[in-house]
Amino acid sequence: MATPIDPTSAAFLLAENRNMPMHVGGLQLFRKPEGAGRGYVREMYDAMRDVDEIAPLFIKHPYRSPRTAGQLVWKPDEQFDIEHHVRHSALPQPGRVRELLELCSRLHSTRLAWERPLWEAHVIEGLRDGRVAMYTKIHHALVDGVSAMRLLQSVLTTDSDKRGMPAMWGVQPGSRAGTASRRANEETERSLADVPVSAFHTALGITAEAAGMPGALIKTLRAGVRNETSSVSLHAPRTILNQSITGSRRFAAQDWPVERLRGIGKASGTTINDVVLAMCAGAMRSYLLELDVLPETPLVAMVPVGLNAKQAGVASAEGGNAVGSVMVQLATDQPDPADRLESIHRSMKEGKEALSSMTPTQILAMSAIGQAPAILTPLLRMQGIVRPPYNLIISNVPGPRTTHYWNGAELLGTYPLSIPINGMALNITCTSYDGKMCFGLTGCRRTVPHLQRLLGFLDDEVAALEKAAGVRGA
Repeated sequence: MATPIDPTSAAFLLAENRNMPMHVGGLQLFRKPEGAGRGYVREMYDAMRDVDEIAPLFIKHPYRSPRTAGQLVWKPDEQFDIEHHVRHSALPQPGRVRELLELCSRLHSTRLAWERPLWEAHVIEGLRDGRVAMYTKIHHALVDGVSAMRLLQSVLTTDSDKRGMPAMWGVQPGSRAGTASRRANEETERSLADVPVSAFHTALGITAEAAGMPGALIKTLRAGVRNETSSVSLHAPRTILNQSITGSRRFAAQDWPVERLRGIGKASGTTINDVVLAMCAGAMRSYLLELDVLPETPLVAMVPVGLNAKQAGVASAEGGNAVGSVMVQLATDQPDPADRLESIHRSMKEGKEALSSMTPTQILAMSAIGQAPAILTPLLRMQGIVRPPYNLIISNVPGPRTTHYWNGAELLGTYPLSIPINGMALNITCTSYDGKMCFGLTGCRRTVPHLQRLLGFLDDEVAALEKAAGVRGA
């Protein structure tokens, strides 16, 4: 039976084109259980393929025809073929991480076809150190990055001896994992990538809180004009990142101990998220200097911010979390890493304070207004004419804090792949897991040359920040 597609999901579907696939992805690395035989990876693939029941989320596909009056609807795939969606792959020799990232880059470049459910999973063997990898991608019309992380967590356990666990797309009726999987499938979490479309839609239909909207808008625009941190940026420079992109992707990934980042934050009086942003700022400065294209004014990053409604003073009858975006100045014009970190900390503090004075609806609306140029500029093909609202996207998605397993296989790391868009050729997303901060850098292969160089610059920046903060052992 066909069901209507909500406006936000429809927008993600309709915005997609060959150069801008709209799926999120993830790369997970597993260690085989002790005593696993040579055929373990095939057994792992078979267990993921041979599921008793597919969750509803993973069996529907978009459809429209004269019978639906041209409207997009979700329709169950009556010829569902699990082997099309779950695949077994192997890396070429010598089986380094380089070959794995190259494979993920190619897989992430390909659009998902509407005539089938919009997801794929690839179980990958051939890493020379014996680890097993899994790359998954799922359309943003189905889930966002936060929901995808929750789906993964719903089928993991902290018990290394537990077996019989379902794949992410499978359901076991009556089981705890099945219940969690269904709940994760049904949730629609609002995250960074939702803000440009769903917030814009909300901003156009505000009713009860319309009275407070002009004041919030004036305050936000005033901050933007003054070059203060808010949901609107009017001072982002033009860079090589802010131009039309191709459909080809390059993906780079690495992790750093959270304890190192926490040590920098403690020594400097800043947060871990400030340190993550400072790492990205220093890396971007070095990268653009190497290419001789560093702008004189600081880069601006769009960063999602979660605010606890009660603690932040946000007027909400139900409490909970309000999520908005702030345009953070990355201080890439400053050569000293300590100065960059302090500037970013101050910028983030200003942004959070600006959001904390608003209601959740106002936060969403102001964030939408800040995103509008990013949406309209590529649609009107005005890249290079209109100043970009920001230069890149940096987000931080929390993950499990302890070691997790899937049927005895230890999850060693999880690295997000995200969505570059026209005019915003680079997306940096971080996920914390088991004491590590896992970075995933996704960029247009042509627009962002030598993307993997950023990993070395990120590592250099961690050391530079430790030295600047006076961290012991640095």
